[in-house]
Amino acid sequence: MMIVHSDLEDILLRRLIRQHQLVLGGNRKLKIYGSLTCTSGKRMKKENRVFFASEEEALHLGYRPCGHCKKEDYKKYRQLHSTLV
Repeated sequence: MMIVHSDLEDILLRRLIRQHQLVLGGNRKLKIYGSLTCTSGKRMKKENRVFFASEEEALHLGYRPCGHCKKEDYKKYRQLHSTLV
């Protein structure tokens, strides 16, 4: 259920976040996901921002963890994917 930020009205977006239906944000062009409070994520353009209901969803869609707000997950991701290449 990946949702593009520009497809949502702000009031609906805030409601979905408050209800914990959207828990992660991501960059559609860079294929990176992270916490909704990440300073890197807050700087991206609205048209590139997407939202996820879970980490599993983001990974399933080919996104990788953010190196800033999800450092440990990013390290695990890098280790796993560096051995596959």
